[in-house]
Amino acid sequence: MDIPSLENLAREGLIREEAVTVARAEEEKGLFSVHWEVSLVLYLGVLLLSGGLGILIYKNIDTIGHQAILALIAAISGGCFYYCFRKVAPFRVQKIESPNALFDYVLLLGCLTLLSFVAYLQFQYGVFGTRYGLATFIPMVLMFGVAYRFDHLGILSIAITNLAAWAGIALTPKSLLTANDFSSESLIFTGLALGVVLVAAGLLSERRSIKPHFSFTYRNFGTHLLLVACLAGMFHFDGFNFVWFLLLAAIVTGVIRMAMKERSFYFILFAQLYGYVGLSYMILYLIFSGDGAGEGTIFLAILYFITSAIGLIMLMMRFNRKLKKDAGV
Repeated sequence: MDIPSLENLAREGLIREEAVTVARAEEEKGLFSVHWEVSLVLYLGVLLLSGGLGILIYKNIDTIGHQAILALIAAISGGCFYYCFRKVAPFRVQKIESPNALFDYVLLLGCLTLLSFVAYLQFQYGVFGTRYGLATFIPMVLMFGVAYRFDHLGILSIAITNLAAWAGIALTPKSLLTANDFSSESLIFTGLALGVVLVAAGLLSERRSIKPHFSFTYRNFGTHLLLVACLAGMFHFDGFNFVWFLLLAAIVTGVIRMAMKERSFYFILFAQLYGYVGLSYMILYLIFSGDGAGEGTIFLAILYFITSAIGLIMLMMRFNRKLKKDAGV
């Protein structure tokens, strides 16, 4: 039996012409994707669950007991990893698609609870003693392993953050943890070295085709670390700020050249912003290192910020137009 079309139903007077028009318009729109909405709800659910567990433990620490809390955290983490190991596809050096929408968030919950478990052990029982570097090194190795086995960019970001924490704590434990000295010289050089390592890891993963989609995350963290370390060196080493400025300019130039080749406005944008901060610092340093903060120097500084802000905006617009033009070729 043939199903009558909307037009036939309208000709027979069973439905109105307006209804046919509305129905056809809705049909042409196609399906509406709620992927990002569902992803956001799942992500917030993981964060709320982790935060809720933390609040529950904090408010009932005396009645629950430390062993029970550790057992609960371990059970949640173990259950999450059991589910993920059953669902994950075999390992490949190329990208692995998630088996379902829930998989990534179960894995994220498992990793967060695993980190909480290790942190709780150290805080309550001091299993690592004063070897704080070891307390961050073990979670770092675990997170890198999980990120590569399950192909998860979010876990890779957590692993890189742990790597930065381990490098800072391992090289400057006394000044960083006891004196809260975040401007130490060793910490600046640590950030510079770690930035080089991360950028190199990103380029290597792309050229060797070993999880090449991880390259952006590596280079993103590494480039920010390099540029922040250069700015910190300019602010800290007063007598050598020009040397650090030259290093900053060289890195900014390299980042922009690579971003133009890859047509990435994101890298161009933040490279220009870091370069602008460094250039502004050097110009203000030269302005105020002379006769002091007189009316003339203050006026000159204000004039610089007005003209440089306009120039920065025009430069960004020029790069944006060039990227669009190259994309259309």
